[in-house]
Formats: sequence, C-alpha cells, structure tokens
Amino acid sequence: MPVLRSAALFAVAALFEIGGAWLVWQGVREHRGLLWIGAGVTALGAYGFVATLQPDAHFGRILAAYGGVFVAGSLAWGMVADGYRPDRWDVTGALICLAGMAVIMWGPRGG
Repeated sequence: MPVLRSAALFAVAALFEIGGAWLVWQGVREHRGLLWIGAGVTALGAYGFVATLQPDAHFGRILAAYGGVFVAGSLAWGMVADGYRPDRWDVTGALICLAGMAVIMWGPRGG
C-alpha cells in the first residue's frame, strides 16, 4: 500500500506543478491575464505541500524521483491540453525516466 500512496501523491504533485506552470504560461504567453497567472502560482504552491506528504523522509530522493514523473506527465499534459503528439523517442525517454523514478523511489534498500 505505501507504493500506491506514493504513486498517487506523485500524480497529484504532477497535476499541481505541471498544471500550475501551464496556467502561468497561458497567462503570460497567451495573454490570458493575471487570474490565470495567480491560479498557476497557487497550484505551484500546492505542489510544494503535496511533496511533503510522501512517506520517504529524504527531500533529495523525493525530488529526484519526481523528475521522472514530471517528464512523463509533461508529455501527457501536452497531449491533453495542447494536442501535442509525442514521437517514439519522447515516449521512450519518458519510460526510461519512469523506470529511473521507480528505482530511486522504491528500489530495495539495505539496512
């Protein structure tokens, strides 16, 4: 169950961080205004809190592992929100990142 909880927290963190960055992008680059930017900043702040809920106590490990989730999540967000179609190299890279995340986060630890 700890792996499922951790994976769910990574998914929520990705939603907040990638969604927040996208909202800021929309507010600035697409000229949608301060309300979009403010919503993005709020979502980015929420991302920071979600990361603290991970069961592992090591900040560096959590953020390093989250990097893999961010890569894959960013491609998925682009597909849904912007109609981006990743090529096989995007998908291959994202799968490598997710495998790395799993090893960092859930690999067996001696001790």
